[in-house]
Amino acid sequence: MNPMTEMERETREAPQAVARLLDASLDDLAALGRRLSGMAPPVVATCARGTSDHAAGYLKYLLEIATGTPVASLGPSLASVYDAPLRLRGAVLFTISQSGQSPDIVALQAAARAAGALTVALVNVDDSPVAQAADVAIPLQAGVERSVAATKSFIAAAAAAATIVAAWAGDERLLAAIRGLPQSLAEALAADWSALEEPLSTASSCYMVGRGPALAIAQEAALKSKETAAIHAEAFSTAEIMHGPLRLVRADFPILAFLPEDRAAAAGRAALQRLQAAGGHVFPAATADAPGKRLPVAATGHAHLDPLSMAVSFYGLMEKVSRLRGFDPDRPPHLLKVTETV
Repeated sequence: MNPMTEMERETREAPQAVARLLDASLDDLAALGRRLSGMAPPVVATCARGTSDHAAGYLKYLLEIATGTPVASLGPSLASVYDAPLRLRGAVLFTISQSGQSPDIVALQAAARAAGALTVALVNVDDSPVAQAADVAIPLQAGVERSVAATKSFIAAAAAAATIVAAWAGDERLLAAIRGLPQSLAEALAADWSALEEPLSTASSCYMVGRGPALAIAQEAALKSKETAAIHAEAFSTAEIMHGPLRLVRADFPILAFLPEDRAAAAGRAALQRLQAAGGHVFPAATADAPGKRLPVAATGHAHLDPLSMAVSFYGLMEKVSRLRGFDPDRPPHLLKVTETV
């Protein structure tokens, strides 16, 4: 038997990581959400890279849907390279980071604070430069991550974002689902996604699709496919894919769809029918019937949390696909655990 990889071990630790986060910081996250609701910022900005930027994308859709507050991702190079003047008085900047030490992330947070934004850091290393310099810093409690492929820290960051949004919007149903999230994630570890092992292990390219909060999970899945298994994966919304990318779909082209039962579900099913008609080999991760070979999903009790359950199941799948393709998911060539950019 092969020894357990760090990626598998850390994926399996995701439920405990979220439980630690909620035990330590649920009250702080909820208080922050209520504080931001009272501030009513005209805009929220995010600062992140890589996997953390996908957590920021998840925050974006949750917050825009729940409150109507526009959320924009700011390029860290605005501060670190271009020294651009920022106009953020009355705004909020969320910095999301595993390490909290990349120079460009540190620079953008400092520039946003100087420009009048309230700076909030969701960071796994609580003594990092980002955490120390933020107006509000909430440790993610994910514990040490050794695999280059971040897993449990992403789930913790997304859970923290969902908690803030739930309190901001006064969404008691979402808060209740968040309290049960550790158990839901534990169930997601047992979801059988083996139907995708062979299609992905032999693929050179594939699509990951979703919409709204699920688009962020599709983007994260595409990144993990690249970094752990050397698959050229691209992520699109189920709307955007019709504006050009549909052209590349051919017979047996793998398409993994993250399809929670939210208000985009009907349009998502229609998109999957078109992708299937074009020859795509469609695999919807869904809690209800959908075109293609459906993958089981551990329901969380809220459609906007279900993408996090899907992400945990996907991580387990991709760890296996990486090994099937002859790779070590913990040590992909050319990549480092902590990437520092300017």
